[in-house]
Amino acid sequence: MHAVIGGEGPPLLLVHGWPENWYAWRLMMPALAKDFEVIAVDQRGMGLSDKPPIGYDTGTLGGDLIALMDALGHERFAVVGHDTGFAICYALAADHPDRVDRVVLAEIPGPPLATASPPLFVPGPLNNRLWHLPFNRVEKVPELLVEGREDIFFGYEFAIQGGKLPDDVKKYYINLVSRPDALSGSFGWYRALDATIAQNEERKSRPLRMPVLAIGGEASYAQHVGEAMKPLADDVQSVVIPGSGHWVAEEAPDKMLAALTAFLAPYRDAMRTSGAGGAAVN
Repeated sequence: MHAVIGGEGPPLLLVHGWPENWYAWRLMMPALAKDFEVIAVDQRGMGLSDKPPIGYDTGTLGGDLIALMDALGHERFAVVGHDTGFAICYALAADHPDRVDRVVLAEIPGPPLATASPPLFVPGPLNNRLWHLPFNRVEKVPELLVEGREDIFFGYEFAIQGGKLPDDVKKYYINLVSRPDALSGSFGWYRALDATIAQNEERKSRPLRMPVLAIGGEASYAQHVGEAMKPLADDVQSVVIPGSGHWVAEEAPDKMLAALTAFLAPYRDAMRTSGAGGAAVN
């Protein structure tokens, strides 16, 4: 796996969403690195990480992150996930509760569940935001339709999800996902949704015990992120980022940073007091 690492302090793992990579956190990383060892990873199939043909269910993707943190020597850590990274970090926290001190989940209305799946026919504006979910799950055809037209497809996705990114940033992400094998890798999370949904149906019987911060952009999923997490965790705090769309870490980095700093402060202070670094605090 590819990761960008910097700073000193308790470990903080950052997991991006689709169709981005570690660079989604760039505006927040210098400030976070003053208090934490920041580890911004590329998901399997995306960015500069390996792109195998299988293994994109969130249980396996969460296992990738455990292996990464093992390799870095971190027994216990905090984690932040955005978009598809939300779903991965939820699985990570549910499957490995002894490893995750607290978790931040941003900008999807809950982990994929059979009962939460949107109906086939939804209002037009909602359909425009969600149509990629069934499209990306189809085998082979998306590659045939999107290859050579990545700027159209991904440009639309960046625009329709609420909020606005600079053109040069969108171009950077689109160029990465246009590389050989990267396009199929970017669809892997969606094509494994049957397995992920089945896993989540079992996970929901085990509410998360660690503190959870649910974050929504005001112009995107807003309060629905927190509402979706309350049945799935015992201790949920919720923040709506004013003026932000879906791309919260890039559109409103200062407001996102303020929310993270307040939520992560008990973890930071406890780890510093114990001198445990990345080790478990007893």
